[in-house]
Amino acid sequence: MKCPICDQPVKWQGNPYRPFCSERCKLIDFGRWANEEYRVPGPESPATEIETDEERPVNAPPSLEEE
Repeated sequence: MKCPICDQPVKWQGNPYRPFCSERCKLIDFGRWANEEYRVPGPESPATEIETDEERPVNAPPSLEEE
């Protein structure tokens, strides 16, 4: 098996970084996920409008946009 980052051969048994060859390649991959360079395909989310205080029911918790 090859490392998905650098294409070097990967030792599978006893390798704490598998499927990567090293901690460096593991962190590069993690950084790409954190920077949203990778995306998991899925259905598009419909755009939602920000609700106003008048539209929110009395006992409803505030939305995240208000923080």
